[in-house]
Amino acid sequence: MTERPSITAFFPAFNDAGTIGSMVISAIETLEDLTDDYEVIVVENGSTDYTVQVLESLATHYPRLRVFTHRQPLGYGGALRVGFASSTKDLIFYTDGDAQYDPRELRLLVAAMHDEIDIVNGWKIDRSDPLHRKIIGRVYHHTVKFLFGFKLRDVDCDFRLIRRDVFDVVELESDSGTICLELVKKLQDAGYRFAEVPVHHYHRTYGQSQFFNFPRIWRTGVQLIQLWGKLVVRRQHMKQIAARRRELGLPQP
Repeated sequence: MTERPSITAFFPAFNDAGTIGSMVISAIETLEDLTDDYEVIVVENGSTDYTVQVLESLATHYPRLRVFTHRQPLGYGGALRVGFASSTKDLIFYTDGDAQYDPRELRLLVAAMHDEIDIVNGWKIDRSDPLHRKIIGRVYHHTVKFLFGFKLRDVDCDFRLIRRDVFDVVELESDSGTICLELVKKLQDAGYRFAEVPVHHYHRTYGQSQFFNFPRIWRTGVQLIQLWGKLVVRRQHMKQIAARRRELGLPQP
């Protein structure tokens, strides 16, 4: 971008006490190189470890850090919705608080954000997970890409830079991990333009994944079918998108 943009960086955090401190500090150091106008938000989501204490300590040292603490879990989708709704800057960057992505690679996303681009999506160069998780991840990726007609190389990469004004048109509803599918599908159907850049993916060094267990995978499968019915079969979101565009005086996709 030719001008220094204003940027919000936010992280959903659940039992990320061992990683969220480094994520926040790395994000702040990176943002200070990219812009004079930034904020960092952490949406703490019912953690049972010492994540809250780490965030409270960080907040006393970094005035541009805003922490939202929820003792009752919101779900992953609920945490993302709070983060998007609380962001005040022109561009919103988000990734998870577990340090499997490097916030310093935000520079790559900003470099790819041009006037004709609305969302810059990362794609994992190599997934640093155990073999069974890689297999489940690839099956999931190809399944949702087929079901929803996704055009992205890596829909499941939660390392994104998004123009805040897209949320004037697109409204998110999911409380679970399927929010990432809802987000990309609605943005794609609303005619917003994507760029993709390669980013690194790292082994989890603290805590454990909330997705890779059979009860969670089963619930995700049920939610996936329900979301497919809403977004692909009934296409309920298209009327809402069209109405929002008319209200804002924007062309239809």
